[in-house]
Amino acid sequence: MSIENVRAWLSRWNREKDIFEMDASTATVGEAAAALGVIPARIAKSISLKTPERAMLVITSGDMKLDNRKFKDRFGFKAKMLSAEEALEYTGHAVGGVCPFGLPPGVEVYLDVSMKRFTTVFPACGNGHSAIELTPDELNGYSENRDWVDVCKSTEEAPVSTGGFQKPGVDLQVP
Repeated sequence: MSIENVRAWLSRWNREKDIFEMDASTATVGEAAAALGVIPARIAKSISLKTPERAMLVITSGDMKLDNRKFKDRFGFKAKMLSAEEALEYTGHAVGGVCPFGLPPGVEVYLDVSMKRFTTVFPACGNGHSAIELTPDELNGYSENRDWVDVCKSTEEAPVSTGGFQKPGVDLQVP
């Protein structure tokens, strides 16, 4: 049912038909990158966290992870991940499909600046077999982003590609 909530949410911008639904799993960064034929860094990864009041999402590039010091400096509390059960309860999306669309009231979304280096990124759309290609500006608007933040760090040195969608099985060329 979660993907239907996302469809309804994205219909406000006439983008519900742009959701990719695949047989292959998109539940992890690696699986999503393989299914979409893009480098993992272009997957817009959702990090579900507890706040003192409720929950929040930080959306970041697939090659990034939360930097605890930066997070605490920015938000004033220690980052604590939601359990799978809490993620479903607070966001309405199961792990693997958590996304910044169609969230219950009170769940704040923050976008990490790491995604601004790409022309487009691919967030999930409510289940572990879906995604949509969006520019960072579109993601900013459609997610009702509270603020662009710098609270992540690289998991590794990764090449940067700013290309568009590529079909699975196509060799990727990165500078």
